Amino acid sequence: MPTRASLRHAAARMLDPLCSMGLWLGTLCFAASLTPSLIPRDALLQGVLSGIAFAAGYGVGVLMRWLWIFLGLPRLRDLAVGRVATGLAVVVCAAMVIGFLAQASGWQNDIRARMGMEAVASARPVFVGLVAGGVALVLLLLGRLFGGVVYVLSQRLGRHLPRRVSLIVSVALAGLLFWSIGNGVVFEAGLRALDSSYRQLDSVVDTALDPPLDPLKTGSEASLLGWSGLGRMGRAAVAAGPTQVEIEALSGQPAQEPLRIYVGLNSAPDIRARAELALAEMIRVGAFERSTLVINTPTGTGWLDPASQKAMEYLQRGDVATVSMQYSYLASWLALMVDPTYGADSARALFAAVHGHWRTLPRDQRPRLYLHGLSLGALNSDLSVDLFDIIGEPFDGALWAGPPFPSRTWRHATLGRDPATPAWRHATLGRDPATPAWRPRYRDGSVVRFMTQDGAPAGDAAWGGTRIVYLQYPSDPITFFEAGSALRRPDWLAGPRADDVSDSLRWFPLVTFLQLGMDMAVATSTPTGYGHVFAADDYVDAWIATTGATWDADSVAALKATLAAEGL
Repeated sequence: MPTRASLRHAAARMLDPLCSMGLWLGTLCFAASLTPSLIPRDALLQGVLSGIAFAAGYGVGVLMRWLWIFLGLPRLRDLAVGRVATGLAVVVCAAMVIGFLAQASGWQNDIRARMGMEAVASARPVFVGLVAGGVALVLLLLGRLFGGVVYVLSQRLGRHLPRRVSLIVSVALAGLLFWSIGNGVVFEAGLRALDSSYRQLDSVVDTALDPPLDPLKTGSEASLLGWSGLGRMGRAAVAAGPTQVEIEALSGQPAQEPLRIYVGLNSAPDIRARAELALAEMIRVGAFERSTLVINTPTGTGWLDPASQKAMEYLQRGDVATVSMQYSYLASWLALMVDPTYGADSARALFAAVHGHWRTLPRDQRPRLYLHGLSLGALNSDLSVDLFDIIGEPFDGALWAGPPFPSRTWRHATLGRDPATPAWRHATLGRDPATPAWRPRYRDGSVVRFMTQDGAPAGDAAWGGTRIVYLQYPSDPITFFEAGSALRRPDWLAGPRADDVSDSLRWFPLVTFLQLGMDMAVATSTPTGYGHVFAADDYVDAWIATTGATWDADSVAALKATLAAEGL
């Protein structure tokens, strides 16, 4: 057991003076955190981010001082200049904080203007400073509590181990203790609460949505799937969408009623059973008799973007069947944390079931087969396909919107080439170095193309048999987050900037990583057409590129106007 003296000393360390090195680095990180990143931040979020950035920088400074002492080097505070250095650090750092806070609103307004948002309030810097100070204080106290635990453990272990060994072991034990408390108590309790909340939300039946009467609709009395088992998102997806009459009114040509097949998480007990149920429902409603078939992988909650769904159904004049299978009722980031492979396993099972039946049909009678997904749905849709399983019977195309940064095919296609690489090897590598990372060109563009909100994707060659289109916005942190940004500048910061990315955005070690991490949490807070909120206009162009739909310019404009009028 620790002695009373060691406990009193550990408590007294909570009131130790600030570390000069930590103060310098913390202030630099605080100042850098006020500069713009990809997503506009409100005052509260900015204050939290800046407080975390200061604490992170301060922690690095304390760690450097600890290593200095650990190595037995002379300590500056033992010299006469120590107090002068600390006082100077406080004065200069305070001036830096005030100066950068004064500029912070201008930086945020630059991004907001690019996205058509209102300017921030004039009192914002004061609120940011207060929030940042509070967050930093809490984190510094936690840091000192950690240091106190290390001290107590090291004093205890120091009776049996050499001093430096006891320090290293104490740091490891304290880290394990804090991790166990944070992960086993705080995290798990929060996760259980969120899980319960999302589960209850998914089961809520919207009384405004009645089970469909059309026997070709999923959830009808003739359907193999019950209405209540579809889940909240499934019921909304089935009930939405343009009707045959609406499509004919817009296109001026004969149309069909689009087919939407959706299997909820509670429709069957396991992945395989749900995939088999989806296939059976598709066969029942005649999905394979349509000219176009889309396997649409939902986001974590089971949500399907209506802007994309409606754009596709209008462009195909209703002659399309879309099948989706829910794999979670949690938000995407929670779904990844709870079971990171379950979504991919679910998408893989659905693709195998659909593709397995599709390939048995005569080539001249089966529909064109497309894959689609947004965000986590794009990642899991990509993972649903094994090249060696489909090389003889490939799908016709894929539209993946807002692909998360770990997406397999996206990372391969956007990996920057080394300009020094011999030209004969370029065909096996990724992005053409002459193109920006936010709108890359992959090989000759005959298979994979990228588009932003600036218009249709371009390629040097004609499309091949399979078309893969990535719809991504340069201001989307879900796509452009990089774990390595803590230590190196991301490729997308080199070269020309997109219109929705601030010219004032700069890379800072550690801070850019924190900024992008915070950006991901609010990626859907932007207006439509920026960040991680995709516009129907862009879906129309992307689906035309993916499917080769033949609509004249006036009809495309009318379609975009119709979708815009619906708020999409």
